[in-house]
Amino acid sequence: MAQILSPRAALAALATAVLVTGAIAARIGSESCQRGGSRCGVGRVIRWWQPLTGSWAVQNGPTGTTPLQGQAYVAAGGGLAVIGFGASVSAYDVATGLPRWSERLRGVPAGSAIVAVRAWRGVITVGVAAVGVTGAAAAASRHEIVLDAATGRRLRSYLAARSGGAAWANRRRTVIVGSAAVASYSNETGRAIWRVPTGPAEQAWRVDGRMLYVTVSARGAIGTAPVTAVREVDLRTGEERLIQRPDGVFDGTLAGVIDGVLLFSGSSGLSSYSVATGHLIAQRPGAVLEGTDPVQDVLYADVAGVMAAIDPVTLQNEVADQSGSMPSGFYSVRAGVAIGLKSGPGGAAWAYSVAKRRMIWTAMPLPWPHFFADPSGLGGSVDQATGTALVVTCAKTGQRAQGTVLGAGRACLRPRLVEVGPRGSAS
Repeated sequence: MAQILSPRAALAALATAVLVTGAIAARIGSESCQRGGSRCGVGRVIRWWQPLTGSWAVQNGPTGTTPLQGQAYVAAGGGLAVIGFGASVSAYDVATGLPRWSERLRGVPAGSAIVAVRAWRGVITVGVAAVGVTGAAAAASRHEIVLDAATGRRLRSYLAARSGGAAWANRRRTVIVGSAAVASYSNETGRAIWRVPTGPAEQAWRVDGRMLYVTVSARGAIGTAPVTAVREVDLRTGEERLIQRPDGVFDGTLAGVIDGVLLFSGSSGLSSYSVATGHLIAQRPGAVLEGTDPVQDVLYADVAGVMAAIDPVTLQNEVADQSGSMPSGFYSVRAGVAIGLKSGPGGAAWAYSVAKRRMIWTAMPLPWPHFFADPSGLGGSVDQATGTALVVTCAKTGQRAQGTVLGAGRACLRPRLVEVGPRGSAS
């Protein structure tokens, strides 16, 4: 059952968060920007941090601070910042860091762990799957648990595909990508409202606005068979439309959908196809999709080792001269502002204006190792409504810890969830 903080405990937690945030913000200065060689704006701030429970370890490399066993997943949205790992989920106010509730999931299959967390308006969806399960059993080993965003109370649990889960949700309904179909369920009764069969093989899928796009391939997303069609499914009504390429099959795997364009990544680089007709529009050899800006409808791709902003339709550069393109290692782009994190012990979170071609803010160097907690591209730890990002850090390490993801590491004595972002972005 979810643990709701008492008003007195919540007030104390808020006071602590405000004091800590103020103390950290007071230590942020231009010195860290000068050491990094960047021009930084005045809005540099770590908004808040909160201590994390459980056993954590730190390792060099991209994993940074992780649970001793497994992985952590973070989502931000609907006014909440949520973190899940093992079988525990905790929610915080995204603006203040005030703890809202903590829930330990019960009734899940033995050996299961959280594999995804997403925050929606009114609900939180948590993907839970059996660890180490392969083959046919893996396809039916994932459950998508729907929690009330205000209280953490469990509302429903639905079977989902291993690579599926919640595609859209609110307080009344949840759309689940299952192992053989996409279905919309009533969170009140648990019954299916509509159902669209997708076949026995798990397919790749993406969401754009109110539409879900699911590939049609004989062997599914992990097979070598080509994609012969794409299903467009209305997330509200279940109405389905089949998109086929008139002159052949789609080249590669479905990488994204934006601005009326299907993006496929394959041997020919990046290809764009019309959602309306299925026709091939353009190809960009050597381009690897790295992210999208959902506000400005711009793609960001690695082209011959250079990060470029490109038009999703023509796949041509948005700016002719991109010599001042954003630094490598960015995590997300929203409204023309990229958020990233410099690696290493002196690493600072930063925001870069693509139009101005310069840093607009950085945060003080965070305790190392650190990492963005959920770079999944589906939910992720960047709040798209505010542009703030969530990072897991370790403020103090202890003795060596065995059994970590990449071998030996050090025990983390002070794991923290940190929110970074421009001043006023989450208010």
